[in-house]
Amino acid sequence: MANLSPVKEAQVVQSGHVSDVKFDGDLEFVHEYGGNFSKPSYQEASGAPVESVSPLGLQVTWFTTIFLNIGQMIGTGVFSTREFSPCSSPRTFQEVLKAATILKGVGSVGLSLIFWALGLLIAGCQLAVYTELASYFPNRSGAEVVYLEQAYPRPKYLLPTAFAVQSVLLSFSSSNAIVMAEYLYATGGYTPSAWQLKGLASACMTFIILLVIFSTKWSLRLSNAVGVIKIITLLFISVTGLVVLGGHTRVKNPRANFQNSFEGTTGSGYGLANALVKINFAYAGYTNAFNVVNEVKHPIKTLKRTAPGSLLIVAILYILCNVAYFAAVPKASLKTSNQLAASLFFTAVFGSRNSSRALNFLIALSAFGNIVSVIIGSSRIIRECGRQGVLPFPHVWASTKPFGTPLAAYGLKWGLTLLMILAPPAGDAFNFIVDLQSYPSNVFLFITTFGLFLIRRHRSRIGIERGEFRTWYAAIIFSLAVNVFLLVMPWYPPAGGRYGGDVTFWYATYCAVGLGILGLCGVYHAFWIYILPHFGKYRIRQELLALEGETAKTHRLVKVPLAELGTWDAEHDVLGQKLGSVPDSRNGSQMGEYFGEKNE
Repeated sequence: MANLSPVKEAQVVQSGHVSDVKFDGDLEFVHEYGGNFSKPSYQEASGAPVESVSPLGLQVTWFTTIFLNIGQMIGTGVFSTREFSPCSSPRTFQEVLKAATILKGVGSVGLSLIFWALGLLIAGCQLAVYTELASYFPNRSGAEVVYLEQAYPRPKYLLPTAFAVQSVLLSFSSSNAIVMAEYLYATGGYTPSAWQLKGLASACMTFIILLVIFSTKWSLRLSNAVGVIKIITLLFISVTGLVVLGGHTRVKNPRANFQNSFEGTTGSGYGLANALVKINFAYAGYTNAFNVVNEVKHPIKTLKRTAPGSLLIVAILYILCNVAYFAAVPKASLKTSNQLAASLFFTAVFGSRNSSRALNFLIALSAFGNIVSVIIGSSRIIRECGRQGVLPFPHVWASTKPFGTPLAAYGLKWGLTLLMILAPPAGDAFNFIVDLQSYPSNVFLFITTFGLFLIRRHRSRIGIERGEFRTWYAAIIFSLAVNVFLLVMPWYPPAGGRYGGDVTFWYATYCAVGLGILGLCGVYHAFWIYILPHFGKYRIRQELLALEGETAKTHRLVKVPLAELGTWDAEHDVLGQKLGSVPDSRNGSQMGEYFGEKNE
């Protein structure tokens, strides 16, 4: 380490026990212990504090981690034939990814199936990146918000501020709720007015929010149950498709689409690129379980098995369902029909349209399960943003009273989703706001992936051993290449030209506005952290808060006058806890459980 900057090590007393603090320049890495039987971790002190006893409990089992991922990956898209713009948001993509859309993009059945397999490779590489990041911070929920915070600790609070704005202001599930309402009405054979659709979508969202607020245990169980139903439904389609291929149904010439399967392959670079973007978003959700890491016992040991397992299950079912559709439905019909791909399949195989109502209900149920899985994961992200101290009222975001759930995060999700359902008129306004979610998300995905190199570098400089998982270098580079593709592709003009997107104005407006919002976050950060403190003669310091009657902890950012700065720094440790304060007695017991189990 002769070529590295000097590294100092010190022993400081904090939280009632001796912890290592390692210094790399002005970075301070604190040895932290979790209560989920994970290995201790080192994290930069400016990040949200580790909660040694999870205030949300340890109710996420290995089975639940599988279905949290599956619940978010499998939306309504695998049943659908509805077309959307290539500039649509990730959530919209997940609603439309299906045999017909990909087939239309690539032109041939053979290449379509190859693209579905390629999607598995892309998702697998990104999943490996997340697994290594989680292995460094196995006692923190929130996934991406934690990894960004730790990969880019300087300038202090810049990345947490930008990510918090994106996560909080654009946190809504309106598209999912509307899809659920649409198919519930379709199940009853009723065509609703615009406000009837909005009303039912709002009611669906309210019901789901009440469910997750009152009981984490039962919301997780419901997520599992709906996930199982999704798997059974796709298994039924897959097995039926294999029966069709065997020639045991009324479908004539079931192998027609597989003869000369690469016939019609497109030479359009835009069509291929557009299909690849859609395939990538088809698998979105494979990292959802990483949002609840601090609620999982032995999290890395568990996720190393269940996260790839859930991805593989979904990939196999996606491919088999596509094979089933291609076996039963002529290629031309899949490309041109406005019906659900699954509806075309059932009509071709069973010769009846009476199954459509049952199919509509299954799609509504799939949307329901997807909303539950998404809300559980995103609520942890929002809570973690609040615990960093960059949002107002950090104690409110951190609190889990009165039901042991992140009430503030759920309330925010509910309020913003209802606002998005009720306020914007259908058309440009709604599409633009929904699209606006996507581009900043792609930016953060890229810098999170690149941040793995930075975290490795920090750990090497302070002499920390490797985590429980190590990603191949080639997988990281491949993921970065895909991330760059996702950043470049939305700027490429769609087939309709400058005004050919899902809005009547410039197709890439949402990309430019998304980047503008991130730029404004940087300006706000400069004023908040540097300019105003300079003229106000104070400095920003973090203070560690342990919520009374709870095991929750959070940071609060406070203004310390320059005249009192020396005294403040002398009286507080690197985490912002006042020296000599009474420690939480529960911390020691949880550490004892960790070491006791390890010794056993």
